[in-house]
Amino acid sequence: MDLAKRAKEAGYRSEGKLMRKSLASRHGSRRELLRIDGRAVEVTMRLNPRARRLIVKVHPSTGEVTVVAPSRISLNRALDFARGEAPWIARQLARVPEQVALVPGARIPFRGVECSILSAETGRGPVWQDSDGHLRVSGRAEHVPRRVLDFLKREARKSLEARSLEFASRLGTRPRHVTVRDTASRWGSCSANRSISYSWRLILAPAFVLDYVVAHETAHLLEMNHGPRFWRLVRSLTPEISSAQSWLKEYGVALHRYAARD
Repeated sequence: MDLAKRAKEAGYRSEGKLMRKSLASRHGSRRELLRIDGRAVEVTMRLNPRARRLIVKVHPSTGEVTVVAPSRISLNRALDFARGEAPWIARQLARVPEQVALVPGARIPFRGVECSILSAETGRGPVWQDSDGHLRVSGRAEHVPRRVLDFLKREARKSLEARSLEFASRLGTRPRHVTVRDTASRWGSCSANRSISYSWRLILAPAFVLDYVVAHETAHLLEMNHGPRFWRLVRSLTPEISSAQSWLKEYGVALHRYAARD
């Protein structure tokens, strides 16, 4: 599976009268309300000179709608462009999952196994996994969401970096950098300068899914394409390509449900 193709599936649309309540900024962006399916949806229009054309995006986890414009002239057309894409925007918004706040009592997946977030007086640190597999969080309740999010990102960074170095070593190579972010459209990416980036949300998925994404990106260190040699490299690192692809297709969007919100 070409992970880059998930961008369009996750909420990107390229170029081919709104409710005029505009909030302008001095930084080349503004917000307006667009009526979609009978409700007002805030649309952020942002100037980005690196963009080649008007692009509308819908964040798969928050439902935030953004139009990116390559110039100030096209920025003036961004509202009409978004209006023309209203049916597509509506379909993307319908796919946005209900948010799950990282608060005490919430149930979230961790390494593919559902667990509860539980408050604790003291322990081995701000957040730790107890003998039953649940996440225990010390400190005040209002700090729980941020502490859980920091824990998940830290665990993701450790696992993804370790697996990347291991897989790359098996291929006789090494990445320049391994970073973890909260990407909306890709589970992983590998740049021409040998830097690999992953979504921290992979720590929520089963190990075989994480391993597949790592295998996919480390194989790109040698083959920046999706040809037969590339897939032979991936198969040499993980045997569960099809099952991991199927899992991501069925459950991947749901991984964007979890957010550090009160």
